[in-house]
This record gives sequence, C-alpha cells and structure tokens, in this order.
Amino acid sequence: MSVRTLRLPSRSVHMVERNAMALRHNWIVIFSGFVEPVLYLFGIGFGIGSLVRTVNLGDGHAVTYAVFVAPALMASSAMNGAIYESTFNLFYKLRYAKTFESVISTPVGVEDATLGEVIWAVGRGSVYSVGFVVIMLALGLVASPWAILAVPAAVLVGFAFAALGSAITTFVRQWQDLDLVQLALQPMFLFSATFFPVTVYPPALRVIVEWTPLYRGIDLIRGLTTGVVGPGLLGDVAYLVAMGVIGVTIAAIRLRGRLLK
Repeated sequence: MSVRTLRLPSRSVHMVERNAMALRHNWIVIFSGFVEPVLYLFGIGFGIGSLVRTVNLGDGHAVTYAVFVAPALMASSAMNGAIYESTFNLFYKLRYAKTFESVISTPVGVEDATLGEVIWAVGRGSVYSVGFVVIMLALGLVASPWAILAVPAAVLVGFAFAALGSAITTFVRQWQDLDLVQLALQPMFLFSATFFPVTVYPPALRVIVEWTPLYRGIDLIRGLTTGVVGPGLLGDVAYLVAMGVIGVTIAAIRLRGRLLK
C-alpha cells in the first residue's frame, strides 16, 4: 500500500469526540499514569536531592537536583499518557471492541480514525504535563522564563510517543505482546538521563542513550525549564516531529490494509 493512497484526515476530530464521550463516566482513569512520576519527584527529587547539592548542566550552569529531575519526569508523564493510550487502549479497541470497524462504516475514514486516536493520546499526555508543570511551579522548580514553552514541548513528546505506540499496536496480536512495550519503557525511563546526567555514561553507551526518544524529550524540556537553550534543542524538536510523522504514517497504512482488505 503506497503512502500516496492515504488521504488528508480532515474528520479526525470526530474520533476525538467519540473517545471523550466514551470516557466521560470513567474520567478518573485518565490520571492513572500521572501518579507515578509525581511520586518519583517527591521520593527521588527531594529525597536524593537532600544528599546531592547541585547538578552541573555544562558551561558552568548548575541547578539543584530537584530542578534537574523535575523536567525529566514531566517528559515521562507525557510519554506515559500517550503510550498507554495508544497501545493498551488502542489494542482493546482494535481487537475486542471493534471500534475502528464501526467508525469507518461512517464517513470517517481510516486516516481520520488513526489521527484521531493519536490526538486523543496526545491529549491524555498533555493533561499529565500541564498538571506536572503546575506542581513544578508550586514547588519552585522552574528556573527560567523559557519554561513557558515546556507545555508545547511536552505536547510534542506526547505526539511522538502516541504515534510510535499506534504504529507498534498495529503489529500486536495478543495482550502478552504488550509486555514488550513495558519492557522497553522501563529501562528507557531509568537511563535516559532522567535521574543523572548523560555524561556519566561511557562514550559508546552515551551515543545510544542520546538516540532514544525519551532522552530527546527530556533534553528539550530540561533545556527550557533550566534556561540552557541552544541549537541542540532544535535537533530534539526535529527528531520528535519526524518520529511522530513516521509513526502516524505507518499506523495509517497498516490499519488501512488491515481494515479494508
């Protein structure tokens, strides 16, 4: 199936409306992935932060440990919301609820439904991110006025992971396959410069870490909230945009082939 067969997804908002209506009586589930990063912030950011005075970000720019960890956990919040919505929940809709079959029997097409699911997942991650930045402000963990761009940056992180999750889900055949998603997320969460600078790694391992998507999201949001803003952040943006576009395209192509065969 050629990418050129995909049409412009102009009705994706209808899929978002459908998901919002389906969740209105069970909205508390949206906040389930928000709790873990907040607990990490209080437990590690302030717990270990009482032992680690400052972290050097380079060029003589040092911040407290809590200020260092908080933006990483904000990026992780965006990732959690987007990836869980676009994997576990999307798989249920595809395999058991048959939501997509019902939706595409209306004027809403496969591309509309796919982009709508990604937008919905991004929305969930964005809710987490806004809540997290409010906590950061309340605790005095924002060190730069550039932090005003942290929420749009977190939305971009959510978009990239929602697209990636949607693409991965089109290859999933059973619930057990989704364990591999969790298996990949946990080490990425722990080692993407979340709790310590990437400079502590040997050079070869550092290169690998710097190419992981969560590291790119963390580097972008950390740079904005700490004021360490440079050309490298544009590379982070380009990486996440490319990841999102490629993920949405793969998901749409595979779902079209699966649902319209």
